[in-house]
Amino acid sequence: MARRIDVTGAGGVRLAAWEFGDPPKTDRAHDPARSPASSSSSGGTDLPGVLLLHGLMGRASHWAPTARWLSARHRAVALDQRGHGRSDKPPQAAYTRDAYVEDAEAALEQLGLGPAVLIGHAMGALTGWQLAAKRPDLVRGLIICDMRASALGTASQHTWTEWFRAWPVPFATLADVRKWFGEDDPWVERPNRARGEFYAEVMAESPDGWRPVFEPEQMLRSRETWVYDAHWEELAQVRCPTLVVRGLDGELGRAEAQEMVRVLPNGQYAEVADAGHLVHYDQPEAWRTAIEPFLNTLAAA
Repeated sequence: MARRIDVTGAGGVRLAAWEFGDPPKTDRAHDPARSPASSSSSGGTDLPGVLLLHGLMGRASHWAPTARWLSARHRAVALDQRGHGRSDKPPQAAYTRDAYVEDAEAALEQLGLGPAVLIGHAMGALTGWQLAAKRPDLVRGLIICDMRASALGTASQHTWTEWFRAWPVPFATLADVRKWFGEDDPWVERPNRARGEFYAEVMAESPDGWRPVFEPEQMLRSRETWVYDAHWEELAQVRCPTLVVRGLDGELGRAEAQEMVRVLPNGQYAEVADAGHLVHYDQPEAWRTAIEPFLNTLAAA
């Protein structure tokens, strides 16, 4: 099951947060005077909190298998970040680093999750470590999944602009979506079924076919607020235990990942074989195996 909880983000932007596991069976959750929604939004459980943050173009549902697995021992909530999924996409809203970080901060506070473990993929991981540096009282642990700390530069933003222009939208069917992103996309080095499924999950049917649920222009605006800068200084300010996870074929190279671990005051390293950038989507079982020891250590602390 999936339960939606609305959160008010920076500038009043409405955000959709999701719990994918069964509701915790606690006395407060079964109090007839409390609705399920009010119990969830107030953090009416003693289970430790986890906030899952997707990457650029992603959505909370990409975390559903991880969230269901976590829900046995945690209150795991995945957030549709502004401009993504079911959250609002105001054309004039801020799509800045500060806005994304303040949204995650608001989610932790309004859902009563803190101090929580933050698990972020790509852009969501950057949001996670920036929030951990800003509000250490809200974050007790952090998992960074395939996100670089170095600047990507102007060429990278240009490449992404051209890539969006290459998308053959609208797609006639979801099968066409899966085939293009899993096989035909020039960025695909070899067929990748998981990648096709990942992008099929961010499409919605419109009168003329299937289109992304996000606005590519907003994605580029979001991305330009981090690609020109390095983020090593903020990484060094993260005091909580932090696990850096990379896919062997992902965008985060081993040397950079190990340097990130060195810069972190309390960093650890893990890698997942046969995984690309979408580590948790490519190899879900290996992903869980990679992060479980870290989570167990946090639980025992």
